[in-house]
Amino acid sequence: MKALTIKNPWASLIIEGYKEYEFRTWKTNYRGKILIHAGLNVESVYANRFKEYNLNYQKGAIIGEAIIEDCILVDEKFNQELNLKNPLVYGNNHVGIYAWKLTNIKKYEEPIFVKGKLGLWNYEDNL
Repeated sequence: MKALTIKNPWASLIIEGYKEYEFRTWKTNYRGKILIHAGLNVESVYANRFKEYNLNYQKGAIIGEAIIEDCILVDEKFNQELNLKNPLVYGNNHVGIYAWKLTNIKKYEEPIFVKGKLGLWNYEDNL
């Protein structure tokens, strides 16, 4: 199954339902289920922004799953729509990069500790 390693707080924001787009500089044609893997690092500058959300940052583990439904090149209009939707989560300028639309997001009760990788990678275990 495909997996994507994402740094926290972003991975936790996705799994907890605060973030439905993951931003990447590269386009993906893949559509379907992916595992959300929280990387070993937490971007503390951004984590402080979300203190009130009381997120539990798992590190180095698959923490849930989602469906990649679409991959959208962000233009000015879409960037503004995102900022209006949730300025705390989407407040950065994402023009010129890709927004991966995630749906059917599910949080796992127990994390699966495994080493992550760059890009979309294959996790070879039965879930």
